[in-house]
Amino acid sequence: MIETQLSIKHWICLATLLLAAAIASIHPLEFDSYLLHQAGTVFMLAALLFCQKKVGFTFYSFALYIAFLLIHILGAHYLYSYVPYNEWLIQYFNIDLNQTMGWSRNMYDRLVHLASGLLLYPVFYRLFQVWLPSLKPFTLFLLVIQFVMATSLIYEWIEWLIAIGLSPEEAENYNGQQGDIWDAHKDMLLAAVGALITGIICLCRNPHK
Repeated sequence: MIETQLSIKHWICLATLLLAAAIASIHPLEFDSYLLHQAGTVFMLAALLFCQKKVGFTFYSFALYIAFLLIHILGAHYLYSYVPYNEWLIQYFNIDLNQTMGWSRNMYDRLVHLASGLLLYPVFYRLFQVWLPSLKPFTLFLLVIQFVMATSLIYEWIEWLIAIGLSPEEAENYNGQQGDIWDAHKDMLLAAVGALITGIICLCRNPHK
């Protein structure tokens, strides 16, 4: 069901997000880079609330968008490259994911880019559905995939423009490239893959919507 007004369940999601942001603001790993990342959080939250009022979303779409922001906030606190996911998995589940997968770098930033496609697809689809109501579901699906790819590219450009104004150490802390010259390309690919996965699932479940 499409909702334009915030209900108690929406406010619970927002309260959870604000609590996470408050906790993440306590001794972040590098404060200036943390603020840069959180500026993006504020912008994305404002865009969500504006669109919620103007066009409305299902609660499912709203909650997935908030889930993405929570993942982003955790990454902002640890500068993405230092999120200790592997240490947590070893400590609580006795699973060494990095060793199992053969990873030599911290992969949290890759998770976030994958999640951007997976979790933001329903919101983007709804926006295109409202803007272009005459289009068929498969055409909308293709447009959303292209939109995710384009926004991923623009995000990498913005990261680059910010990074060239920083010192090498500050740029690495903010950008989290970890020495991988193909970092931006892989990030954009994962965002597109995430959107494809969610898009195909949505098409199969609701082929006429």
